[in-house]
Amino acid sequence: MATPTPPGAPVPDTEPVTDPADHRPGGALRERAEEHLRALAGDSARLREDQWTAIRALVEDRRRALVVQRTGWGKSAVYFVATALRRAEGAGPTVIVSPLLALMRNQIAAAERAGIRARTINSSNTTAWEATYAEVAQGRVDVLLVSPERLNNPEFRDRVLPELAAGAGLVVVDEAHCVSDWGHDFRPDYRRIRSLLHDLPDGVPVLATTATANERVTHDVAEQLQAGADRADTLVLRGSLERESLSLAVAELPDPTARLSWLAEHLPRIPGSGIVYTLTVSAAVETARFLTEQGMEVLPYTGQTDPEERKRAEDALLDNRVKALVATSALGMGFDKPDLGFVVHLGAPQSPISYYQQVGRAGRGVQRAEAVLLPGREDVQIWEYFAGLSFPPEETVRQTLQVLAEADGPLSVAHLETRVDLRRTRLEQMLKVLDVDGAVRRVRGGWTATGQPWTYDADRYAAVSAAREREQRAMLDYIAADTCRMEFLRRQLDDPEAVVCGRCDVCTGRYWPTEVDSGRRKAAADHLDRPGTPISPRRQWPTGMDTLGVRLSGKIPEELRAGEGRALGRLTDIGWGTELRRILAEDAPDAPVDERVLQGVVRVLAAWGWENRPVGVVAMPSATRPVLVADLAARIAELGRLAPLGSLSYRRGGPGARRHNSAMRLEQVYSELVADEALTARLAEIQDRTPGPVLLVDDQSDTGWSLTVGAALLRRAGAPEVLPLTLATSGG
Repeated sequence: MATPTPPGAPVPDTEPVTDPADHRPGGALRERAEEHLRALAGDSARLREDQWTAIRALVEDRRRALVVQRTGWGKSAVYFVATALRRAEGAGPTVIVSPLLALMRNQIAAAERAGIRARTINSSNTTAWEATYAEVAQGRVDVLLVSPERLNNPEFRDRVLPELAAGAGLVVVDEAHCVSDWGHDFRPDYRRIRSLLHDLPDGVPVLATTATANERVTHDVAEQLQAGADRADTLVLRGSLERESLSLAVAELPDPTARLSWLAEHLPRIPGSGIVYTLTVSAAVETARFLTEQGMEVLPYTGQTDPEERKRAEDALLDNRVKALVATSALGMGFDKPDLGFVVHLGAPQSPISYYQQVGRAGRGVQRAEAVLLPGREDVQIWEYFAGLSFPPEETVRQTLQVLAEADGPLSVAHLETRVDLRRTRLEQMLKVLDVDGAVRRVRGGWTATGQPWTYDADRYAAVSAAREREQRAMLDYIAADTCRMEFLRRQLDDPEAVVCGRCDVCTGRYWPTEVDSGRRKAAADHLDRPGTPISPRRQWPTGMDTLGVRLSGKIPEELRAGEGRALGRLTDIGWGTELRRILAEDAPDAPVDERVLQGVVRVLAAWGWENRPVGVVAMPSATRPVLVADLAARIAELGRLAPLGSLSYRRGGPGARRHNSAMRLEQVYSELVADEALTARLAEIQDRTPGPVLLVDDQSDTGWSLTVGAALLRRAGAPEVLPLTLATSGG
């Protein structure tokens, strides 16, 4: 493939310049609007006709409007100009519901350039909330940005929100596709916006904006915007999604080694700086590490990255001090860098709509930007994992409502975990949906049932799930497409103006090469073949275990705690993960450990760096893979010349079907797992002869409670230290 065209000069990063011929007179209000736009985006900026239509609808007609326009079109200019005009009329501040801190930071910076005083309320600035409330009350704030999670914080919802809603001059819902559960990035917290809109006084205009909404999502959001409104229509302004600077391409490579090699070889040749997206946290971290080893200036960026580190990484990319951020979708909506030169995906997102949103970050202020997708065979497995986070079955939801209804007072999520078998993140998501539906309410101390009638909308949940499956099939069609890629994406978003772009690899016939340098491939293979990831020990028992008849609380005593363990790899790794997912799949046969995996475990042990060498090996009992676990423990003992001490055991044949959350899983294994007399005797004998740590071997670690309880049993039986060792650990 030829070297990509160098980027051109950037245009203003708040509002792209339009042709002066597009500017039409609109009276004194439009002249004032143009003045405010120039303050925001420069002397040459002019309002697009749809921008002016939206501003006039908000300021003159006090309407509710939905603007669906591509990234970089100038949606933020609409609400900042409307804010300036409304404030000049004596209206209250604009309240913007905004999903991400990165987006808030960019919006505040843009507002300040136009002389608009902006403040934010989010989880990272709690110490400033009271001062911000005071400034709002004194009329010294023009724009208040609020994260959607704040809308159901009990104190904010009950004390602050009513005053804000009553005094707002304009309400803005940014990234409004999040409101709709048909959207690719549905967020339950966003659904609470409907309640906010319902309670607004008459005449308060509302603007919703998004760059990624097909017809179904557009209709759903427009309908929700009407909550409490005195007129039955939302003004919908929808424009072309064409991005003339984006050059789309797909490069299909055979394996993770080839994809990493490709990145190391081609990324330095693409002009400018950009983003490398991965599907999982572990893939982002490992890819960033490899590219750094190859001499590239890159930084990882995930939802698990410390907030201050995320801010520093964003600033480094904005200032072009790094070639790329290697990121999960945590770096998405709202990241504003007009001269972003490329977006490369290491693995395909679940939908063309999500993909379009992410590649849309690039090329806003340059003549050409590269958007290259490197799909992986494991992508579908990762999609299936995330699909498992869908809305729970009706029986589970009804059980939750009954538990809350029968409780003496509010129940925290931690206490609910002892009664409802859902992982915490999925339980929290379910509660948020039930809150929006009016069935539960978040209060100080936790959650309560409202007693309001509630219907499990099975048809809707099934339809949403089916829509997700269609999106995944469409993403596979995009990868295999032999027609224009940009036209394909635009049609997925129901863009009526979708036409052949003439720029993508299919249109031009110029494809990225898939051959990789043998030296780089070896470096990538060596990197991915490095085994070993830490397993952090549990330090605290779950809350409310007495509810399950287990008298455990507070910190796990030091003398019973496991040491830091090791796993061969994470199930989500791009290296060992592929092999581990195959071995540990539900339908995989239970068989002795194969030689390649065993040698990987040996290398983990060799690189461990423990203070005291282990003296013995104990196997965990396994109901699903007894042959694999027993063989792994025996082979480790043989190769390491360690004492084979046998296995822990279950009282009654096993704990039964695996529970999903920490509290219930701990109750299962605590009541069943034992160190029998024979094991205890062998352990005492080896400790008398050669004191030292014991390896506790299992196939995988999920919640970590089996290993925690097993370690406590062995510590009670006399082991001075217990080091967990597994093939796999779950991870992001």
